[in-house]
Amino acid sequence: MTVAAQEKQGLRVRATGVVQGVGFRPFVYGLATRLGLMGWVRNTAAGVEIEVDGDPEALQAFVGALRAEAPPLARIDRLESQPQAASGFASFTILESLDEPGAFLPISVDVGLCADCLRELFDPGDRRYRYPFINCTNCGPRFTIITAIPYDRPNTTMAGFRMCPACAAEYDDPRDRRFHAQPTACHTCGPRVWLERGGTEAAQGEAALAAAREALRSGGIVAIKGLGGFHLACDAANADAVSELRRRKLRVDKAFAVMAADLETAEAHAVLAASDRELLRSIARPIVVAARRPGSAIAREVAPGQDTLGVMLPYTPLHYLLLERAPGFPEALVMTSGNLSEEPIATDNDEARARLGGLADVFLMHDRPIHTRCDDSVVRTFAERAYPLRRARGYAPYPVHLPWPAASILAGGAELKNAFCLTRGDYAFVSHHIGDLENYETLRSFEQSVEHYERLFRVRVEALAYDLHPDYLASRYVRERAARQGLPAIGVQHHHAHIAACMAEHDLPGDRPVIGVAFDGTGYGDDASVWGGEFLLADYAGYSRLGYLQPIEMPGGEACVRQPWRLALAWLRRAGIAWDDDLPPVRAADPGVRRVVSNLLAAAQAGGSARQPVTSSMGRLFDAAAALIGVRQSVNYEAQAAIELEALVDPAETGEYAFGREGAIIDPQPLIRALVADRRAGISAPRLAARFHRGVAGMVAAMCADLRQETGVTTVALSGGVWQNLTLLTDTVGRLRREGFTVLTHSQVPANDGGIALGQAVVAAAAMRPGPRRTTREGSPAAG
Repeated sequence: MTVAAQEKQGLRVRATGVVQGVGFRPFVYGLATRLGLMGWVRNTAAGVEIEVDGDPEALQAFVGALRAEAPPLARIDRLESQPQAASGFASFTILESLDEPGAFLPISVDVGLCADCLRELFDPGDRRYRYPFINCTNCGPRFTIITAIPYDRPNTTMAGFRMCPACAAEYDDPRDRRFHAQPTACHTCGPRVWLERGGTEAAQGEAALAAAREALRSGGIVAIKGLGGFHLACDAANADAVSELRRRKLRVDKAFAVMAADLETAEAHAVLAASDRELLRSIARPIVVAARRPGSAIAREVAPGQDTLGVMLPYTPLHYLLLERAPGFPEALVMTSGNLSEEPIATDNDEARARLGGLADVFLMHDRPIHTRCDDSVVRTFAERAYPLRRARGYAPYPVHLPWPAASILAGGAELKNAFCLTRGDYAFVSHHIGDLENYETLRSFEQSVEHYERLFRVRVEALAYDLHPDYLASRYVRERAARQGLPAIGVQHHHAHIAACMAEHDLPGDRPVIGVAFDGTGYGDDASVWGGEFLLADYAGYSRLGYLQPIEMPGGEACVRQPWRLALAWLRRAGIAWDDDLPPVRAADPGVRRVVSNLLAAAQAGGSARQPVTSSMGRLFDAAAALIGVRQSVNYEAQAAIELEALVDPAETGEYAFGREGAIIDPQPLIRALVADRRAGISAPRLAARFHRGVAGMVAAMCADLRQETGVTTVALSGGVWQNLTLLTDTVGRLRREGFTVLTHSQVPANDGGIALGQAVVAAAAMRPGPRRTTREGSPAAG
């Protein structure tokens, strides 16, 4: 044996995290070659394994570079290295993947088209010139096409496309950008596009693209099969086309998203901060909600009653080809989910023909199957970070890292904006956006997605968590499954789950309580009433309700959600203000219905069998204020009144309304009286809206300061759908920080019910840990 051979050492390395489908093995191959190391690398069901021989200095440099120089899409959570004797390797090779029963790893998200592929897409000399499915190890579909792990082509929906010799040569070459790029294909061997009109194929390839563009240019509506489902598209500047899309889709006022041809076009229609631009260009390519630019040519019908636009950039090669600039062609398209209002997005070609046939004039189809439906993600920016409103494509299924290893728990989430959560070890896999569980189709999508996640991440569920509301479909699913399988089912109060989700995002330890301010529209309380204006002293193990909005009757129950004038009348009656016709909610109510509401309120206040539901909801207070100011008396989508009220705010206003307080009860009556008086004095609606927002922010800061005096807790967590209001969020966070609080807000999961499953999971995990679970008695202090 030579002296050199005697100096060789060996090393075994295991990397876990998002390390498959991101070019990690060819990166390792190149790194080992550069450092003169011999050995092998392979994918396993648990991550990536490496064995290398080499000089000690080279091995040390190798381990350091694995993190420092990792591919941009890789996310290394753990890197373990173990010295061993040299194995005598004579070369460095990439081995076949190894499946390990029971092992798992995080999966890469779908990734927007990279700059290299975009350049090739429009290069006439490239063999993939204008190929609608060009991709490489740095971009393209991942989560929506994977069927099982390890992430290899046979375990994706590309399994049915046999590579041509040219693609196979790139796929097998570790030095190529498409080495083991599982979706790789070309014109010769890959998926194809075609256009259908009236159920009949009318064009293929370039002719299909040209026909779809002509339909869009002439004001038509096109159903486009994309990455995670179908979009419905039309010219965003054509008011007639947008209105017709609304009529067909049964979507009266809720905003549509807009896809701009490029960042310059997006800037022409929306006021973008540097953080907005960064998000638009990120690999996630979400819809970014930003202020509408004055003078934008985007039709007002795209986002009625709002001062914002949801804009995104192309993220697939097909999008780039569709939005290619040309004289007379729209520079921005409405791109909304391919479904009737409230149904799941269509993914299958036959399903789309059946469900979207009455909505689209033509269909732009392709034959790459979609395994997992996935909507576009929606974000705003807050404090120069993403503030998610809907977590889906580009973010799911990246896990949230938990503060401690948890049992394997399935948390069912909520009824609206549903997403579920599965935990394994210190990973919490929060699902993509499922939608509102208000119909059978969405429930089936929920059940199928749960099954897929359990298979994909090889989770054997040990316990389940659910919202306390007895009628939520997700909660019924959890309780019935737990009973069927003999597993523990842990009920978690809605607002405790909101605060726990925010805590988990920030990796707070289990023994550190926070003041949780949970503001939303509806959440089932421990007393079976509707909560939603809550101040909680909370940790994962339990909570105490230390403050809440004064409960108000909901005359007509759920009708109040759709008709905010009802709650406005209830607050007027509570505040001792007569129902005079000069007030907008009084005028809006049919006299006969108004008499019924009056009788309901009188009977509720007298007690007896005619009692109405009561609510402490901040969301409902926003509705009442919007009705009193004259913004909106009825709504056709969730939070419409509050959204339009925020759009009205005068940023120059410095006045604010005061709340009363008696013990734990926060009383809006002084606010109601002042608002009505100001309106009658001729104060403008924008100033009234601003005073209302500022009053809520001031109340939160004052209440938290009082609770700090009582508890000594200096950290505040803000969660619940009301905190999607950036005007309120910005003002409140500023005030709290000036008061010396540490303020926690969301950045990984939504503040709305789309993030609640994470909170359910960590509360259930805490309940399963050794030690007593605390009670939730109103006003009782939390431990710590």
